Amino acid sequence: MIPDEKYMQRAIELAKLGVGSVSPNPQVGCVIVHNNKIIGEGWHQKFGEPHAEIHALNSVTNKRLLKESTLYVTLEPCSHFGKTPPCAHALINHGIKQVVIGITDPNPLVSGKGMKLLNDAGIDVITDILKIECTDLNKRYITYINQKRPYVILKWAQTNDGFIAPDKNELSEIEFEKHKQISATTVQKITHMWRTQEDAFMVGTNTALVDNPKLNVRHWQGRNPKRVVLDLNNRLPKSLNLFDGTQPTFVFVYEEHQTESTHNITYIPISSTKNLVPQILTELYKHHIQSLVIEGGTQILQTFIDSNIWDEAIIIEAPHQLTKGIKAPTLVGKNNDSLLIENNIITRINHQ
Repeated sequence: MIPDEKYMQRAIELAKLGVGSVSPNPQVGCVIVHNNKIIGEGWHQKFGEPHAEIHALNSVTNKRLLKESTLYVTLEPCSHFGKTPPCAHALINHGIKQVVIGITDPNPLVSGKGMKLLNDAGIDVITDILKIECTDLNKRYITYINQKRPYVILKWAQTNDGFIAPDKNELSEIEFEKHKQISATTVQKITHMWRTQEDAFMVGTNTALVDNPKLNVRHWQGRNPKRVVLDLNNRLPKSLNLFDGTQPTFVFVYEEHQTESTHNITYIPISSTKNLVPQILTELYKHHIQSLVIEGGTQILQTFIDSNIWDEAIIIEAPHQLTKGIKAPTLVGKNNDSLLIENNIITRINHQ
């Protein structure tokens, strides 16, 4: 691996430390190198707080070395005043000799402007180092900026004979509870880890009624995601866990059923089921939701699949059978990778 790529790879590793804490900002990592030695590192740690470049600059003990140093950053340094001052100005003020950038920032407030500021100040700028990896790092942010919607992840567990859940109408309550949990215990912990990393999780009306999910983090440490539920006819009882007010929750209802929002419960009107998915995603974009995981059931998952608006799917297949029940959704995509955990196969599929 050539030096530029080696140091950019380190910057990517640092950027990943900010997962789940910086949205709707991007994940950014930064490394400062002097004479082939790393003298400073930083990453964007929390939304509203200093960016990766500032943390890296502050970590350098001997600031005089900065004028002879190269700074590696996964995303173009910002050039505008937001929650924090422009990072490009800080790099100029410290006299950084060279800046190596993974990808250009797609945000119109920044795109190309940060690099121009650096160039105009006489700083040598190199771009597109590990471009594919840096793009993948911020695929949620890029989708949010370019498509003005959250990055959509479909997720479900199914048996190896293709069922997502038993049919409650065909089983006793005891039997239903026995069979409704499909994935293994360790996989459940992993899915709760995922919950800390994404902005919001969504379920449909039937899943809310039958499973009464909490959509919180119980088997891992980290932030609880925002919750989204489809309740078009406003028929879900307010005694459900989704309405306990412990997490910000967005409820989509028909306009005629619009209800006054309360603490942590926001009702969002929908005009009709025509173009339902674009309506949902547009509203969540307005609420700064950068990523959305659709957790079920089959109907809401299939609605997103049929709309052709989704980015990746995570399918957990368990090694047992139900023989009858609720069939899992069907989709076509590109198998990205698979992982075996406790005899459960976790497959990630990218939308083609």
